[in-house]
Amino acid sequence: MKTISTEKSYGGTQGVYVSRSEACDCDMTFAVFVPPQASEDNLPVLWYLSGLTCTHANVMDKGEYRRLAAELGVIVVCPDTSPRGDHVPDEPDNWQFGKGAGFYLDATQPPFSVNYRMYSYIVDELPKLLAEHFPVDMDRQAIFGHSMGGHGAITIALKNPDRFRSCSAFAPISHPSVSGWSKPALQKYLGADETCWRAYDACSLIEDGYRFPELLVDQGSADSFLEDGLRPRELESACAAGGIPLNLRMHEGYGHSYFFISSFMNDHLRWHAERLKK
Repeated sequence: MKTISTEKSYGGTQGVYVSRSEACDCDMTFAVFVPPQASEDNLPVLWYLSGLTCTHANVMDKGEYRRLAAELGVIVVCPDTSPRGDHVPDEPDNWQFGKGAGFYLDATQPPFSVNYRMYSYIVDELPKLLAEHFPVDMDRQAIFGHSMGGHGAITIALKNPDRFRSCSAFAPISHPSVSGWSKPALQKYLGADETCWRAYDACSLIEDGYRFPELLVDQGSADSFLEDGLRPRELESACAAGGIPLNLRMHEGYGHSYFFISSFMNDHLRWHAERLKK
């Protein structure tokens, strides 16, 4: 692991790092904010997964999480959204696929199956790196994200309920196997057999018996992607049928951007911190 940069912020350290990923067969960049309390004890970890077109830097620059994370004593980890590099297959003119659009899955279709293994990177590889290099309490983890990252957070939590104490999302892609936003990407990454898509679809996972204790979802009513891309009411129906408590909060007039995310970031931080207590 190499350090790209570190900056002091609210008594803690905001760092950006790069390491070679075996899962993605490329160098992967990620950001970690370590609060000042880490000098005395290992701290809980909150994973933030970003959305389409983003890198680790979007939430780091616009998410406004550091002040409260420092106060609460929570480490915030912000991975990239896809593999990177000249050798990584991509569709540069398609913002919904390829670089910046890894969908937090393990691709099975060539040529994408070599590099697009973001599920394994987030679930298996990066946690080991964090445990080795940072003052983390890996028994206290939580996960949240935005849009594609909200999809990633919920699907990862559903499949790993013993690892994460809590899960929340901002405007998640709730039903990607039927969404016009994401269906083409799933076909390219996972093949034409739609039964293979269910492992990376929150609504389908819940239908197939996966469970999580509770979910918090914030959604802007003025989000231009609300009906086709995001489909929060379908997640609401799936959770109701599966007996999963879902707090779906609709916010009048808010869109899909970081103006929306930053407005409710503190709510999510406090919600997770309460569930990450020893």
